[in-house]
Amino acid sequence: MIKSDLIEKVMETTDLPRPKAAEAVDALFAGMKEALLGGDRIEVRGFGVFQVKDRKRGVGRNPKTGEEVEIPPGKTIRFKPGKDLRNMS
Repeated sequence: MIKSDLIEKVMETTDLPRPKAAEAVDALFAGMKEALLGGDRIEVRGFGVFQVKDRKRGVGRNPKTGEEVEIPPGKTIRFKPGKDLRNMS
């Protein structure tokens, strides 16, 4: 699923015209991005949790040369699915 598919879903569900549905999807993603950049946790009941986690430094390999490359510490975004999403099987 891509962004335009999400816009279509919003249009079907809410009967909004395409520009308004696109604006709603853009606003949702902008709000999520702002929260994650601020280090906040996003919890959507029944769906899951997005949170920023620290990433340890490590060692990787250049696939072409096999040379070891140091990976600096940083931050990454993790997603933990909610119970409803985990129990889909």
